Amino acid sequence: MKAVTKARFRTERVESSELELEEKLMSVDRVTKVVKGGRRLRFRALMIVGDGNGHVGVGLAKATGVPEAIRKAAAMGRRQMVAVPVVNETIPHEALAKYGASLVLLKPAPPGRGMIASNTVRTVLQLAGISNIVSKSLGSQNRINVARATMLALASLRLAEQAAARHGSELAPPEVDDATE
Repeated sequence: MKAVTKARFRTERVESSELELEEKLMSVDRVTKVVKGGRRLRFRALMIVGDGNGHVGVGLAKATGVPEAIRKAAAMGRRQMVAVPVVNETIPHEALAKYGASLVLLKPAPPGRGMIASNTVRTVLQLAGISNIVSKSLGSQNRINVARATMLALASLRLAEQAAARHGSELAPPEVDDATE
């Protein structure tokens, strides 16, 4: 299976204004930029936003103050929210995605198996509403790249009906006409 490195399908953005969203702060880091007069100090926040019902987004923002960075990251997460197909509290098929040097593998699990995932992947999947899944985070453990690789893997998921419609084939048996009976 080849890793997805960019969104191959046009992902539908979700309007977040009518959803009840939960926000989770993953990290706040102090970052500096060296300029002519010295160092410029800023804060970078990574937020995961989701409704626990198939919608999740990741936001990353910088600001001079921590509260402002958190607010901007949450707003960015709401704007970048995608819909995730959830079937029986798991995903419909395996997904492998790469972002930067991080590689994330997601596999569906039977009901009752629980979630086997790293901290960053676990947070993204919980806020998406997935509770039975097995995942493996390979390569770099950078939180930002792991979160984005997880989002890329979730965005690449398709239901069987969506894939059949995309390829123009019929998944369901043809319907019977009333005129032939």
